[in-house]
Amino acid sequence: MEEELLISEEEYQKSGVHIGTQVKTQDMVKYIFKIRNDGLYLLDLKITDKMLKIAGKMLSRIDPTQILVVAQRQYAFRPVTKFSEVIGSKAIVGRFIPGTLTNYQLPTYTETKAIIVTDPLADTQVMKEAKDVGVPIIALCDANNKTDFVDLVIPSNNKGRRSLALVYWLLSREILKNRGDIKSYDEFKFTIDDFESQI
Repeated sequence: MEEELLISEEEYQKSGVHIGTQVKTQDMVKYIFKIRNDGLYLLDLKITDKMLKIAGKMLSRIDPTQILVVAQRQYAFRPVTKFSEVIGSKAIVGRFIPGTLTNYQLPTYTETKAIIVTDPLADTQVMKEAKDVGVPIIALCDANNKTDFVDLVIPSNNKGRRSLALVYWLLSREILKNRGDIKSYDEFKFTIDDFESQI
């Protein structure tokens, strides 16, 4: 029996979560469902859904103040900030100051137990440091991403406004449900719009 998706496939598609890039890396081949006529790779939504559930369970067991979410891309600023507010984690949007995870003399120094990266291509510095200090990395990976340092891949369009909003909305809802902060999804009082960047 197939496991039920967190939201319908149609809802996922409306947000463009599955629409990848025209470039694919070897690392991402297993997450690709098919290639569209215009050359865009489509990501497998069933895997995206499954990985969101796994990430939700994993992150719900960690003290939220020990979770760090990073995003260099502007469209991710709002979803990441909202996500952090909802689950109680730390967030760094915009420039990540080198040494934040490794140099305890820096005022920005942060200790963390898990890191969520919005785009491995843009967030390379934090990934290098996380690897150095042995912190697990969960990353939203598009068809063109490399996954060398990533411990848990969430295949998704990590560039689209609506897609980023949906992924962070679903992940925060999963964490709250796994933590027991909400008993059912109906109790989750935020909408995807609350997470979406305004133009």
